[in-house]
Amino acid sequence: MALAETDGMLVIAGFVLLMLGGEFVVQGAITIANRLKVPPLLIGFTVVAIGTSLPELAVVLEAVSEGTHEIAVGAVLGSNVANVMLVLGTAALLGAASDPGPGIRRDAIAVAVATVILLAAVLIGEIASQFGVLMLLGLAAYYTYSYRASKADGNDVEDSKSWLPDNVKLAIPTTVAGGYMIWTGAQMLVEGATGLATDYGISESVIGLSIVALGTSLPELAVTLVAGLRGQGGVALGNVLGSNVINILGILGVASTYAGGLIVAPEFAVRDIWVVVLTSGFIVAMLLDERHIGRRVGATMVAGYLAYMVFLYL
Repeated sequence: MALAETDGMLVIAGFVLLMLGGEFVVQGAITIANRLKVPPLLIGFTVVAIGTSLPELAVVLEAVSEGTHEIAVGAVLGSNVANVMLVLGTAALLGAASDPGPGIRRDAIAVAVATVILLAAVLIGEIASQFGVLMLLGLAAYYTYSYRASKADGNDVEDSKSWLPDNVKLAIPTTVAGGYMIWTGAQMLVEGATGLATDYGISESVIGLSIVALGTSLPELAVTLVAGLRGQGGVALGNVLGSNVINILGILGVASTYAGGLIVAPEFAVRDIWVVVLTSGFIVAMLLDERHIGRRVGATMVAGYLAYMVFLYL
């Protein structure tokens, strides 16, 4: 029991460090980008979206380094389900998913393509390092196209704000400190999650799909809650769709390249990849058909996510 309590404390401490570190990195990077006169649109496409996905990246790379590929792949699958069902469902409950905004159809198509790529990789049972490189190139192409299309349409965003003083000498160490907190938090989270799996006889894949995935989705949830309170539906939807594309093409691409190939457990092909396909496909279909994502749909999504978590542990 003492070991289980220690592992639980490691998981909680890891969550806290991931959240604080992600916030420090995003705010520091926004301040630096503003001082360097980087276009606000580019900040939104890169700094904020990638910043909220840094915890997933840190956890996945740490898990791969420890040889626990089940946690790495499970974290990405579970995070994508959490982003759609929990994060976007929460946004809908707040009424922040009813105004998609420009570019959402483009992002929805990108999610569909990325999900098909993920499905193929899971069914094959491996993500080869060469395929990982292609995934990263695909992500770079997606960002380039989205940036150019948004500029051509005149869909710029308002100036990015930060709670940090407009001082590069303060922003740089803040960003570095945030990065250190993220990697330290990832180490603690993976160590604690692996220990819990051993203590309670739970498979590492389930731990990755639930505890780790939920923890790494907290930054996306935080951004969505803020967007919901401000009534920014496009921000909420764009954050979820963009994060899911980054999780698949970026994080798994980096992990497979770093590890020289990523092994996908057969159990993911039996159950969890189909949950990802179903949930992502549902949202993509609604957005492409320009359906309203209201509070009732949001409540159903959140309830569905909670039911999925119960199913995993039972």
